[in-house]
Amino acid sequence: MTLTTPALIFPAISLLLLAYTNRFLGLASVVRALHASYKTSADPIYLKQIHNLRRRIKLIRDMQFFGVLSILICTVCMLVLFFGWDTAGKILFGLSLLTMITSLVLSLIEIQMSVGALDHQLKDLEKGCEE
Repeated sequence: MTLTTPALIFPAISLLLLAYTNRFLGLASVVRALHASYKTSADPIYLKQIHNLRRRIKLIRDMQFFGVLSILICTVCMLVLFFGWDTAGKILFGLSLLTMITSLVLSLIEIQMSVGALDHQLKDLEKGCEE
């Protein structure tokens, strides 16, 4: 394995972390809007949304953690390969890939939760249209 192998995933990790940050910022604005709405009207549907948002924020935190850990391990892997320690480099690269996979699986779970939250909103809208 050469030094360029782990270097190939650097751009992907950076873009992924940017996407995670955008998801977090979007969620933060939703939380702020929900907070303002809840202050004016304590509707019970807000409680379901609050629970969902809290879980999603924790998932995004974990996604970011494993993404950053992946790039950190990948960087150490490149350093180890630079010094010519191929076996340690392969192990670290494998560990970097595993942490990236963990980050991506958490991202899939968060996306599913996001869709569930939108479904709750749509059901509430449908109830309002039927009345």
